[in-house]
Amino acid sequence: MEITIKKVKTKRDLNKFIKLPWKIYKNDKNWVPPLISQMKATLNPKKNPFFKHSEVQLFIAEKNGKTVGRISAQINRNHNKFHNEKSGSFGFFECIPDYKVASALFQEACDWAKSNPSEKMEIIRGPMNFCSNDEWGLLVKGFDSPPLVMMTYNPEYYTDYFDKFGFEKSKDLLAYYADFEKMPERFERIMKKLEKKKRFVIRKLNPKKFKEEVATLFEVYNKSWEYNWGFVPMDKEEFMHTAKDLKSIIDYDLVFIAEIDGKPVGFSLTLPDINQALIKINGRLFPFGLIKLLRATKQINRVRTLALGTIKKYTNLGIDLAFYYYSIKNALPKNCARGEASWILEDNMKMRRPMERAGAKLYKTYRIYEKKLK
Repeated sequence: MEITIKKVKTKRDLNKFIKLPWKIYKNDKNWVPPLISQMKATLNPKKNPFFKHSEVQLFIAEKNGKTVGRISAQINRNHNKFHNEKSGSFGFFECIPDYKVASALFQEACDWAKSNPSEKMEIIRGPMNFCSNDEWGLLVKGFDSPPLVMMTYNPEYYTDYFDKFGFEKSKDLLAYYADFEKMPERFERIMKKLEKKKRFVIRKLNPKKFKEEVATLFEVYNKSWEYNWGFVPMDKEEFMHTAKDLKSIIDYDLVFIAEIDGKPVGFSLTLPDINQALIKINGRLFPFGLIKLLRATKQINRVRTLALGTIKKYTNLGIDLAFYYYSIKNALPKNCARGEASWILEDNMKMRRPMERAGAKLYKTYRIYEKKLK
């Protein structure tokens, strides 16, 4: 049967785009269904600030009248301006076990980026579900367990499809897992030395001043991550939008700000793994999903550290190790001192070495691919 690729133009098309994963992962126990309401908000230009500075086109693949694949193609203008390149990206890729479907979707995304009327792109990367603060990367190692909060998951056969189409590795993103029954002795020794030097102060984020605190973190974030691969400075609206989305699941005992002479110079954000609850409600809050979600959140026993950074000028003071120390210290009494630190760039040995020395194990690898557009 002929494969047809069509642009998502109607609400019916969008519904097909959003609902396809339930078909792909029907019998996969490790897949975590996203909240349908959240997906609609993410893909809504009126609700997601990403659309204000970037172009996005959603596509669905149909075969014999049935939806069999999907992909998004986008041009992040902020990325291209910051990195001085002409690059497109793609994300939200899903397809049935049929390489022809995958190939048709990949080609459509490439053609869209290459023939963009405002400016033709020279390279395309993905999978990227929009910006680096969203879900990035194709899972290529570690298929035996569910993803943690805000991490991706996909069938293993996708990797073959990416390779066969001619995509090449751009960068690997790593996830480390640790299970602490007590504080690592190495961290205890280092913290005693750091506390004697008194070079910086670590404090928790103040929930009573959430907006003010987020405004502070906004400035620190862009300065701390500006030298990282793939980083694009967020505008304030985007940052506040992300913070608002995370507010409902934040544990304020696990969010820290580093200060020197009262000036913020770094922060660390560790989230409870809400995926442990989401996996039980099949993407719907109503009519009974909300009750199940509330019950399940009380049983969450692992976390994900998804942001930990320091302004470059202060990176050699041991602030990152202090963040690890206090995150573990506060998680231990909550019985959730286990989980994931992700994602970490494969060549970021300054982050990887402390994790490995503390006993964390590399257990999942995600890959960003790229392809030159001729």
